[in-house]
Amino acid sequence: MWRLVSAALALFGAFLSPALAQQPQRSECLAMANAAPQVIPVAFRQATTAAEVEITYAGHSTYFIDTPGGLRIATDYSGAYQVGRLPDVVTMNRAHSTHYSLFPDKRIPHVLHGWGEDGKPAIVSERISDTFIRNVTTDIRRYFGDDAGTDMIRDGNSIFIFEVAGLCIGHLGHLHHKLDDSHFAQIGRLDIVMVPIDGTYTMSLDGISEITRRLRASVVLPMHRFATPLDDFMRRIGQQFEIDRRIDRSFRMSRDGLPTTPTVIILDGV
Repeated sequence: MWRLVSAALALFGAFLSPALAQQPQRSECLAMANAAPQVIPVAFRQATTAAEVEITYAGHSTYFIDTPGGLRIATDYSGAYQVGRLPDVVTMNRAHSTHYSLFPDKRIPHVLHGWGEDGKPAIVSERISDTFIRNVTTDIRRYFGDDAGTDMIRDGNSIFIFEVAGLCIGHLGHLHHKLDDSHFAQIGRLDIVMVPIDGTYTMSLDGISEITRRLRASVVLPMHRFATPLDDFMRRIGQQFEIDRRIDRSFRMSRDGLPTTPTVIILDGV
């Protein structure tokens, strides 16, 4: 009798497993954004036991994220900005060659493009080690042809979101336009956000400041810092943000350690 039950369970599992494998990954950051105030999903409560993420500013729009599980992630990776060991995961956007590489080091096991193929949007929803990585697509200006700079490529870029150690970390990428309600709904909650502040190559300072205020992240990390005085950005985002200038390129943060007042952290680098 027991053999028959075991065989039946095994057969049921064989049919069930593929179906489960096809189910979309769950975003706890979206769950938190959609939940009632003060409601924190169980998975996030379990992840807040002082686990820290280390974030390093490599330069331009490349940040390295080192997770408690030993995963190393690099954003807008071109290979030009390298700090420490090679990353395990790289995300890319294709505005300029400083934001991507079509020939990354072959030792990097996970290469995630922010653009799709054949006109289709990129879809990233993947758990790698202790981190869930997903994307929200945005449009991008065309940088080639007779209509360069005027035509927009729909879903040509991505905002990448990294969910790890109870933190929701967003990288806005080479953002070229304002975000609408559907974008904010897809992004969900962000605790740490990396924003381009050049004011020209991506979008205006007024535009990126408006997005920064609406996202209401606890920590704001400016990038694309070569063209804009930081004071200009600070004046536009408002007095509700504090500023924390550091001489280091890296800092560590846990969910419990997030500042109670929204803070712009300026790391060493360009």
